[in-house]
Amino acid sequence: MKMNSNGGMQLLIRITTLVLAVFSLIAAFGYSSRAGTGFSRAIIIIMILLIVFLVLENISYGKHLKRTVSKLSSMIKNNEKESMRHFPAPAVIIDADNDIIWANDFFKDKLFGDTNLFGARLDSLMNIDMHNVYSENGDLVCVGGRFYNAMAVHSDRTKTMTMIYFKDTTDFVELDYETRQAHKSVIIIQIDNYDDLVRNSLESEKAHTMVELECLVENFVKDTNSISKKLSNDKSFVIMEQRYLSKIIENRFKILEDARNIKVGGSQSVTLSIGVGTCADDLAQSESYARAALDMCLGRGGDQAAVKTESGYEFYGGVSKGREKNTKVRSRLMASKLAEIMQGKDKILVMGHRFGDLDSIGSAVGLVGAFRSISKEAYVVVNEETCLAKSLIKYISDHDISKNFISPQEALNKMTNNTLLIVVDTHNSEIVDSKEVLDAAREIVVIDHHRLMVKAIEGTALFFHEPNCSSACEMVAELLQYLDNGIKLSPLHAEALLSGIMLDTKNFIMRTGVKTFEAAAYLKSLGADTVEVKKLFANSIETYQEKSALITKAEIYRKCAVSCTTESFSNIRIAASQAADEMLGITGVNAAFVIYGDENNANISARSMGTYNVQVLMEAMGGGGHQTMAATQLKMSVSEAKKKLYETIDDYIRNNT
Repeated sequence: MKMNSNGGMQLLIRITTLVLAVFSLIAAFGYSSRAGTGFSRAIIIIMILLIVFLVLENISYGKHLKRTVSKLSSMIKNNEKESMRHFPAPAVIIDADNDIIWANDFFKDKLFGDTNLFGARLDSLMNIDMHNVYSENGDLVCVGGRFYNAMAVHSDRTKTMTMIYFKDTTDFVELDYETRQAHKSVIIIQIDNYDDLVRNSLESEKAHTMVELECLVENFVKDTNSISKKLSNDKSFVIMEQRYLSKIIENRFKILEDARNIKVGGSQSVTLSIGVGTCADDLAQSESYARAALDMCLGRGGDQAAVKTESGYEFYGGVSKGREKNTKVRSRLMASKLAEIMQGKDKILVMGHRFGDLDSIGSAVGLVGAFRSISKEAYVVVNEETCLAKSLIKYISDHDISKNFISPQEALNKMTNNTLLIVVDTHNSEIVDSKEVLDAAREIVVIDHHRLMVKAIEGTALFFHEPNCSSACEMVAELLQYLDNGIKLSPLHAEALLSGIMLDTKNFIMRTGVKTFEAAAYLKSLGADTVEVKKLFANSIETYQEKSALITKAEIYRKCAVSCTTESFSNIRIAASQAADEMLGITGVNAAFVIYGDENNANISARSMGTYNVQVLMEAMGGGGHQTMAATQLKMSVSEAKKKLYETIDDYIRNNT
């Protein structure tokens, strides 16, 4: 209510009259003192009475005004209470312990019926984050199937009581959910090595296979409003809403398993690579994501699905062994491209991964020996203190008087704008032997056989990646056969390459293909001595004892042999990897893991015979590698790493069996 404006006017008139009366009285006193007549005295008395009357009148009016204001204040408070009770949104007042001390009718009736809410904790009645409630945007809560945005308003400066009101945002939340569910994603499905699958098949078998694959894709989009288009014999394109894609992801792309049940010619199984682009701004970006995801799948050996969003990749499947490509066309093309890049370069530096092994150092030595045979200045960049292939470095240094190995600091001093850097046996920028050398290089070539990882070196002049090769040494041996007719690899450098092949294949037992033996035969023809190579694998008696101790500590968990140690010794990495290899010989063991480190860091060496894909296991823990050989490093204690490994094994078995 507003105060009557007439009352204010009357108060102003009274005050004005009083002021005039006071001035008149003063004037009358002045006149009386000069004239001294009885009339003047009468005027003074009248003026005094008038002033007294006005003063009493103003006092009476002030009391009336106070009563009016008090009445108005009471009416306003009553109106506030009624407004709070009938506030058109649920509202509640809580104390410092989040206990409810008052709730309006809307809150009680619409959210909780006739329930007695006094004294109940607000966060026990609903799933509400009290920290978010006090933020600028509030907290989204769901009560009774409806969504509310809960926001807090402090009722006093001490913040002992807080009013929280709930704005109904159900329509907005449902609209946002429907918009996200209707978002279009792009899926590209490709048959792995289609040409190799059907090369020796009968036409009827090809036709039968194609019908089965087309039925597979049709069932994949069945009961959805998706659009599918066959792009070629081995590739299909699908546009699908997120609501249906979410179910496919939840089922971990069952189409991969269904594809493996299709046999070509009654023997070979079909495998698929699936690239998914989702959560993009538009269809064009979704397609770009899908193509990048498909490339990632192919680089990881196929038989898997990759889902790419703006934030990164998620992988599903990848349990089958990659198929070896018998064609050498790609190697010849890569050799031709490398020859072009080498033209005019003043120096060539070759660098492997951190803690370089025989494959990393051996492939680097093979390239340097080849480049020097055609009068190129070339060096192997290696940190000899942390290198695990000291036996090979010593063997090369003892038999070659020229300087083959330089430190990362020496490499930085030698590097110019016209220097080529070749990275071997890794494509991960985080694990190269020297990040500084990599960053300083103007032109980079990558030669690697590990399954593609997200942190790949970018901006390369040449990226030669073959995940189906046994080793980087095999790739280099094949590359050198096409690189330059003037190359004459010495037996010493051929033995370095052969040592890497023997290491990664476990003496030609694991991951071997036709090209592996062809590369070994080529190196043998150059004079490589297998006896000398075998000597590079010799261990000291201390390392052998340490390896045996690790094997003794092993325990079996879900057909996996796991050994842990917190002891530290000079050759712990070599002993751990060799112990993991030997534990595969235990009956019933599908995979072997050795965990070593201290209270702050843990390292895991993982090996398998192919039944378990340890690359997928280690990648789930932040590492990577091959299906049969992988590793990871963790910022935690050995006991914590063991617990996490067991959880990862459980998840892997749950999702792949």
